[in-house]
Amino acid sequence: MEYIQLRNGLMMPQVGLGTWQITDKELMKAIIAQAYAVGYQLIDTAAAYCNEIAIAKAITENKIPRQKLFISDKVWNTNRGYDAVQEACKKSLKKLKTDYLDLYLIHWPASMKLYENWSEMNAETWRGIERLYKDGYVKSIGVCNFKIHHLEDLKNSAEIMPMVNQLEFHPGIIQSELLIYCRNNLIAVEASSPLGNGKILSNAQMVSIANKKEKSTAQISLRWAIQKGLIVIPKTCKTKRLKHNISVFDFQLSDEEMKLIDAIPYCGGLGIDADEVIEFG
Repeated sequence: MEYIQLRNGLMMPQVGLGTWQITDKELMKAIIAQAYAVGYQLIDTAAAYCNEIAIAKAITENKIPRQKLFISDKVWNTNRGYDAVQEACKKSLKKLKTDYLDLYLIHWPASMKLYENWSEMNAETWRGIERLYKDGYVKSIGVCNFKIHHLEDLKNSAEIMPMVNQLEFHPGIIQSELLIYCRNNLIAVEASSPLGNGKILSNAQMVSIANKKEKSTAQISLRWAIQKGLIVIPKTCKTKRLKHNISVFDFQLSDEEMKLIDAIPYCGGLGIDADEVIEFG
């Protein structure tokens, strides 16, 4: 495993287990057991995934030491605000049966198209997260799906800027300006969907590079993001793919191969725009 050092010095594993859409407790137990066995430490969840209890049960029943894991969670849109985010975090801690989170994120920014006071909403939620950090409930803090204008606006009130920005990033969707901005502002970028919606795996350019490297297209996609300095959290419900997804540190993509992947046009993804999405929940 390789690590990314966050601005506060915390070391975050560069490959983690995404748990979105995994809610079955027995399936979660099997996946986490296998993931830990092959070297995963980072587990990414969210209140909106409704699987925090299943994750806690899996960790307990598999007798995995808490200190060996890096657990990341997210506050949902219904719990924005200084007090609400603190209450939400403490509820998540109880569900996960842990005294602290390694990373806590705002799941979505308040949209300027939906809320006239979007800036104040984001600022107050962030102020609550800063309080959680200062009080030791979380070891690092960040956001998801924040664009440059959201981050620039946050600068007006934040005491501590986000350490991580989790966003959609994969071949076909390269948010280059945002990536450069985050690098310049010491914000680590985490790819929430490094394989998109799966269509990238059959892309002819990706298949050609994968055949040359004797790797899968999924491994090529993950390696590409890793070489760009991103953290990746591929999601899978199949234990046999876990080792496959983490086995991406034994090869290198050339500069030419990186450029070829950079040039791949849009070929499938989630494509949810934080400024356009109609808020749900």
